[in-house]
Amino acid sequence: MTAEQIKQAIKGEWVSIAPEIRPSATKNADGTLKPFYLTRTFSYVPGDKFQLAIINFADPNGKVPLAKLLIKGSMVWQGEHPIAAGAQKVDFIADEAYEVTPLHTGFMDVLNNYASTGFNKWELNVPQSIFKKAFAPFGLAEGQIFKEYDLIYVFNELLFWGARNIDGRGFDKEENRPTNLQIPLVRRN
Repeated sequence: MTAEQIKQAIKGEWVSIAPEIRPSATKNADGTLKPFYLTRTFSYVPGDKFQLAIINFADPNGKVPLAKLLIKGSMVWQGEHPIAAGAQKVDFIADEAYEVTPLHTGFMDVLNNYASTGFNKWELNVPQSIFKKAFAPFGLAEGQIFKEYDLIYVFNELLFWGARNIDGRGFDKEENRPTNLQIPLVRRN
């Protein structure tokens, strides 16, 4: 598929099949990477705009939600990706909105201890914008716009993005762009 064909194919809303696991940048006491469990809901609209809602969970079965992230922004198509015929390099830029909502008291307490400067007191189920704000839990600096160097591949009505690097590195620069496929999203009916 060409980039234009992919844009047509991904219009609408896509969701995780089941809770997903990813390596985080945080390490356990023994040096191994802590797992990061999540579900995704992604929407693409013409004009290269997207919305991504992520629910982070404490457990692999997705029964204990910790936080919801809501990211809105622009997609910049950068050409073909060698992972599979028709895959495209895409940069996701959170240039419209980035919100965090604590869904668990433990996560809320962490935010109130480590991300209180410049924010209202964190409360359960109350979103706050972290857009262009210093936000230590995610390593964001004041004025920074979150951006990821990722990929998109459509195959058999499944939407794939890049799999996280196994060492926990984010997609924060071109050389960290993924080289494998993540668990796919399915179209929401």
